[in-house]
Amino acid sequence: MNEINQTVTEADLHAYADGQLPEQARARIEAWLSDNPDDASRVAEWMVQNAEIRSLFAAYEKSTNADMGLVTGRGRLASWPKRLAITAAIMAVFGLGALSGHYGPTLFEKPDLQLTELETLPNDARNAFLVYAGEVRHPVEVFANEEAHLATWLGKRLAVQDLKIPDLQELGFKLVGGRLLPVDGRPGAMFMYEDQAGERLTVLVGRNADNRSTSFRFASSGNVETFYWIEGELGYAVTGEVSRDVLRKVAEECYRQFPS
Repeated sequence: MNEINQTVTEADLHAYADGQLPEQARARIEAWLSDNPDDASRVAEWMVQNAEIRSLFAAYEKSTNADMGLVTGRGRLASWPKRLAITAAIMAVFGLGALSGHYGPTLFEKPDLQLTELETLPNDARNAFLVYAGEVRHPVEVFANEEAHLATWLGKRLAVQDLKIPDLQELGFKLVGGRLLPVDGRPGAMFMYEDQAGERLTVLVGRNADNRSTSFRFASSGNVETFYWIEGELGYAVTGEVSRDVLRKVAEECYRQFPS
């Protein structure tokens, strides 16, 4: 670390701001600060930050009878001050602004949703669309002329009684067929549709017992757009290279027809 002069270093100033100096050393730093207003201003800012950080984490400062177990034993007792020093150093490096504005929500706020499929569902849907939508001869395993069999077969694999295959003809899309594929590492269903111009879109259905319901969400990757949502244990995703408005209408119609 660069020295401020031969007697007072930046480390000395940080130690003063953190209250880590003995009385005699504090007096020496205070004498220096009285003659160096720029350094005095910096130290004052650091001290304000320290106070605000303590206030920010006050709600997490709790103790229990089991806490003594964390510091029993010579090895743990010796490492405890080091851990506190590392924590203080991290706080100082990132500063209050970064900690509360960026890292705070990530580290200390409970997320509304903790869903594996919420993260993987749009990726699985996009990948399935990219792989199968361009297929000419084998885009699906079961074609639309066997729709009843398709619904029964995929419903059984997803453990969904009376699985409904959405009818999107009012929106200009006819069913091509469907296939079984993995969704979040479990059996999932994909239904494919196309309009009169041959533009295709897919509807993906996956099951995950850990799911929690969500509202409509949107994901985009290049020209591929996906609207997805989770209803109970089932996740749904509508994907295509069409406008968001068209895809939204399709997603809303699927939502209306799928079981709730």
